[in-house]
Amino acid sequence: MKIQKIALLLSFLIALNLYSQRQFVFFGSYNWDKGSEAVYVYELDNETGKLTKVASSSDVINPGYITVSNDGKYVYASSDAKMPNGTVSAFAFDADKKSLTFLNQQKTGGENPVYVNVDKSGKWLINATYNQPRISVFPLLESGKIDSIAQHFTFTEGSGVNPKRQDKAHTHSAVFSPDYKTLLVADLGADKILQYPFDANLKQPLVDSKSTFTSTKPGSGPRHITFSKDGKLAYSIEELAGMISVYDFSENKLKEIQRIATHTDKIKEGFESSDVHISPDGKFLYASNRGKENNIAIFKIKEDGTLESIGYQSVKGKHPRTFAIDETGKFIIVTNVISQNVTVFKRNLETGMLKKVGKPINIKNVTCVKTKIY
Repeated sequence: MKIQKIALLLSFLIALNLYSQRQFVFFGSYNWDKGSEAVYVYELDNETGKLTKVASSSDVINPGYITVSNDGKYVYASSDAKMPNGTVSAFAFDADKKSLTFLNQQKTGGENPVYVNVDKSGKWLINATYNQPRISVFPLLESGKIDSIAQHFTFTEGSGVNPKRQDKAHTHSAVFSPDYKTLLVADLGADKILQYPFDANLKQPLVDSKSTFTSTKPGSGPRHITFSKDGKLAYSIEELAGMISVYDFSENKLKEIQRIATHTDKIKEGFESSDVHISPDGKFLYASNRGKENNIAIFKIKEDGTLESIGYQSVKGKHPRTFAIDETGKFIIVTNVISQNVTVFKRNLETGMLKKVGKPINIKNVTCVKTKIY
């Protein structure tokens, strides 16, 4: 009887904790014209998937990519204030007050910043710029504000076989391995994945002297990267080729073990694959396709880490630039830039398949989405 009472109490406490959790969703928007804010915050109903707006800010221009600090207190955006001077900006988010407050802004020294990331310690902000290929590293203050650049690399060499898209290097993302000891940089223009050792305790945390790179297939155009939870596998989505390359990373170096299409055999050209994420349970991988397809490709992750295509889901919009899987794993939230709407899908946790829930919400020129549980 005593064991039963303890089990009942534990079940009650777990249910209470799940009920008390609040999940917020953060969006960036190209706000170059009237009628659009820059950064939006919505609250996600963990049962229905309904999104309810709670805060917004118009203090920055064109935040193409955003991220949230590990503790959820700060939001960071990369944006083009005035071409060619890209910027990174900091906001404070108070989950209790549901308020978003602009803190400060720093110049990146590069044009068209397309990606921003924060290390687990909260000490460093990494930014990648596309038109002027560059990786910049900024110290973060205890207040959440961004300090001036501590380290940067500009890539002056490299090109690919696609003359329209690969005339030079184009750094498109900067992703940490799960242990935060390595940073991978996808270079769409030069068909490379650059690899830097990362040490948060150094004054310049990227160890350039030990950096390496892996060449991808000519004309592939690597764009975004995601890791398995244990860090032994890396998955790179290739925008120009419409493929996902699967890499063994167990020895801290990339070794390709599979390359699989994100599209059906009917699509022969004009690939615009964009974003890639793995479900929290590690069982499924999802990839977004823009262009002719406008869908989410769904893959089962097999025991050896390779992928098996199991289906596609229309995003009910146009140009799904980014998407996010909420931290409970129950929902996928998709940003459709051209149709200017956000769609929410509920995941079948057993099959991995998706079903749209509720009505799409309208956010003008929506570009990016991140989620965080509080």
